[in-house]
Amino acid sequence: MTRLLILYYSSYGHIETMANAVAAGAISTGADAVVKRVPELVPHEVAAASHYKMDQSAPIAKVSELAQYDGIIVGCGTRFGAVASQMRNFWDQTGELWATAALVGKVGSVFTSSGTQHGGQESTILGFIPTLMQHGMVVAGLPYTFEGQSGVGEVKGGSPYGASTIAGDDGGRQPSLPELEGARFQGAHVARIAGKLRSTG
Repeated sequence: MTRLLILYYSSYGHIETMANAVAAGAISTGADAVVKRVPELVPHEVAAASHYKMDQSAPIAKVSELAQYDGIIVGCGTRFGAVASQMRNFWDQTGELWATAALVGKVGSVFTSSGTQHGGQESTILGFIPTLMQHGMVVAGLPYTFEGQSGVGEVKGGSPYGASTIAGDDGGRQPSLPELEGARFQGAHVARIAGKLRSTG
């Protein structure tokens, strides 16, 4: 069975919601999808004072387990046009995996969120893709066969680089139906590619 890791960081729950949608999409193809998060770096009292979502049920991932999966789908909100330091810190510890080519040939993909429509969604995804490629991973995005990313009838995230959501300036906007559908589509898309690569050895 194809195994996927949905590895995320979420301060306020938007990416957590998207991660679960990505997992649902992967599971719909028959894949085994595991949702885990990277460790929080912010002190507990600071996170609580900043109203971070503290009750996230996903277990904390370990760097050493990444090689166990056929694909890794990374979810992280944007910070000034790049991934949050929590996600960056996690991947900065993958040197041994790189040195042993442990992730070569596995599928990598990215999804994100931002406060505004032009708050760095594309730059965050595109900026993280080199990390996946340094590990020799096969990169997959959100193809235009997901028709929900087209059209201008409503405000919505999503690009050919990956699913995304717009949280709003105050973080009060939750992922919309088209954004969740994009996340599910991406999960299924990555699962199918990983399954094909796995079957060819």
